[in-house]
Amino acid sequence: MKSYSLFIILAVSLVMACKNRKTNSAEIVASKTEYPELRIVPIEHATAVLKWGDITIYIDPVGGKEAFDGHEEPDLILITDIHGDHFSLETLEALNTQKAKIIVPQAVANKIPEKFTPQLDVLNNGDRKTRFGIKVEAIPMYNLRDEALQFHTKGRGNGYVLNLGDERIYFSGDTEDVPEMRALENIDKAFICMNLPYTMTVESAADAVLEFQPAQVYPYHYRGRPDVSDVKKFQEIVHSTNPDIKVVQLDWY
Repeated sequence: MKSYSLFIILAVSLVMACKNRKTNSAEIVASKTEYPELRIVPIEHATAVLKWGDITIYIDPVGGKEAFDGHEEPDLILITDIHGDHFSLETLEALNTQKAKIIVPQAVANKIPEKFTPQLDVLNNGDRKTRFGIKVEAIPMYNLRDEALQFHTKGRGNGYVLNLGDERIYFSGDTEDVPEMRALENIDKAFICMNLPYTMTVESAADAVLEFQPAQVYPYHYRGRPDVSDVKKFQEIVHSTNPDIKVVQLDWY
């Protein structure tokens, strides 16, 4: 009788163990998510279009409506600062933005007509907002050099980190190699400015990148006055110290 009871107990235990294994397996499969591929299209200087699945994102749209011919209407617009190479009210009004949410710092919001107010999300440095399943983080952007402090004051503009599925994409906006940039973590693609006299030198940009170590870095916003920044030199500095960081050159100009 004892042997029979022991057999029943073992049989029940085996069945429960099998059921548990099946449940755990199903949970693992369900937890795997396929994210759409990110497509990045440079428009010019600081302006880009991102396509992520059925979501279209405009970064600093300037250049008039014609600059976006052939691109789908935006779902999300991010504007970093008040300067004309980042914010163009004429372009914003010319585009069909009826379905779009527009993320801006307060200084930009102050320059946008009231008719856009229902579409605006105003983010201060350090704020976060999720739209269309994309978490956007506002990163401080400002100057450090004494001779450049008047160009971009701390707290006025935003860089942005976009969390697209399992990727983190950083757009620096107009900035120098500020501590908030250097402290970034787990960045997959970093768009880094480097034009003088308004932002930072090639050396400063490379030094910051080597500290926060994105998987890929995209030099952008590198046309300055009077010279265009030396992107090749930037790449050489980065690769000489950390060849694992991939420098990707897109056609901005």
